[in-house]
Amino acid sequence: MGHQKDVSRRAEAPQRADAQRNRERILEVALTELTRSADTPLSVIAKKACVGQGTFYRNFPSREALVLEIYRHEMRQVADSVEELLTSREPDRALREWMDRLTRFAMTKAGLADALRQATSGPGSPEKPPHNSLVEATGLLLRRCEEAGAIRPGMTADDLVLAMGGLWQLDPADDWQPRATRLLDLIMDGLRVGAPGR
Repeated sequence: MGHQKDVSRRAEAPQRADAQRNRERILEVALTELTRSADTPLSVIAKKACVGQGTFYRNFPSREALVLEIYRHEMRQVADSVEELLTSREPDRALREWMDRLTRFAMTKAGLADALRQATSGPGSPEKPPHNSLVEATGLLLRRCEEAGAIRPGMTADDLVLAMGGLWQLDPADDWQPRATRLLDLIMDGLRVGAPGR
């Protein structure tokens, strides 16, 4: 009996690994395709990911489920970069570089943002997932900067996100980078005014 269980476990393991690879391939292809165009048909994504419709829908039963999973994954990636930045740079440099990364993400993933809006705007649609990981990451950066005396005390993650809000008005199809750099430098200069370590 025990032997039978071991054999069935071994048989299941490759299937699970294969299923995980399929899921990752679908997400990778979907990110590329939806970034390019929010209206990419799911059949195109399945075909380019080399999976059948059944496999696709087992993983993502709806367009909304797929878009929300990609969005969550991408937000985690941006948030997770904070630890790496803080170990390799001074806190204020880490904050400034992270602001660049967040802006680059927003500008280069415009199609994904459109897909998310479509997925969460109709009646009965799921809600847009909260930005918990981003808020926590922003809060951590600000705390480290404040502890180092590099920015004025009392700034919150919400303050910074609101201050950066103007960036989302930039057109991703234009040459947005020089203007984004100027705006981020302006925000950073504002954060440094009144910093005890300056």
